Amino acid sequence: MKFASTRLIAADIQAMVGFYELVTQQRADWLAPVFAEIVTPAATLAIGSTETVALFQAGSAEPGANRTAILEFIVPDIDAEFERLNGKVPWVHAPKLMPWGNKSAQFRDPEGNLVALFTPVTDAAKARFGSR
Repeated sequence: MKFASTRLIAADIQAMVGFYELVTQQRADWLAPVFAEIVTPAATLAIGSTETVALFQAGSAEPGANRTAILEFIVPDIDAEFERLNGKVPWVHAPKLMPWGNKSAQFRDPEGNLVALFTPVTDAAKARFGSR
């Protein structure tokens, strides 16, 4: 089995796709007017409009309802990313060292999902992520 993507359901797909293009600095691939993907070297972030939910089962997914998942992106320099995005994203916390060796900052996307950017800084954290 190969992990393919994480999909978010968005009430405003244009806003969500634009937001993640800003954060990742990657252009989205629009596979349909109601579905886009942002492909990064390590993973794919898929974004579907609420209209796509009817294709599964009505009411099975709901934008802005998740409070358990955190989308995490490894970045070369968390301090530089914090400066680049400051004033453009609603920060939950500024960069700080976590007990597991990553320096991390968190913010919310337009639907309220939690997003973390982090840089491995301890030797153990760097070893865990290798050359990613």
